[in-house]
Amino acid sequence: MKVLLTSAGLETEEIKKYFVELADADMASAKALFIPVAAVNADAIAVLPKCMNDLLKCGIQDKNISVYDLHRGMDTEELQQYDIVYLCGGDTGYLLHRINETGFNKTLLEYIDADGVVLGVSAGSLIFFNNIPGNLGLFNARLDVHCKEGEPRGKLTFPLKNHLRLTDACALAVRNIPDGLEIIGGEAPGALPNRF
Repeated sequence: MKVLLTSAGLETEEIKKYFVELADADMASAKALFIPVAAVNADAIAVLPKCMNDLLKCGIQDKNISVYDLHRGMDTEELQQYDIVYLCGGDTGYLLHRINETGFNKTLLEYIDADGVVLGVSAGSLIFFNNIPGNLGLFNARLDVHCKEGEPRGKLTFPLKNHLRLTDACALAVRNIPDGLEIIGGEAPGALPNRF
């Protein structure tokens, strides 16, 4: 499993470096699938260039980035052609509805199970938690994003209790469930009480 869930994408150099290491690919030839579907309002649309820049600043070439609008389904074989899936932020309910309606929910979970690399940003992270019905069910917990205070960096225990809070400067790295969960970036260990 290679999933990196964030509030604001590759906001810090530490998160960017972790993502590149997680991808474990030659970024100059890596192929990315960029999913901007959640950006349905002006604020979310305004952030899309920053999201695209996340991929470019990692060394992924513009010609190797495909935009996927979820107007059609995509089977697992087609998705496996991509080294990275980038799920943009915006309206979580709308994104999740489109993912489920097209059957991309099953395809995406199969991709994750086969060690496909996924980067979630805001709504693109929330779809994996039980914040709303019909979520992808990766975690039976709540996730809050864009928080002023977040979880302390370090390993997490499973199952997750209560909910996680992410600032824009930290991320939840998922390499394996149950023993590969970690908060990167953000506060130093012990900055907030560990609720897990």
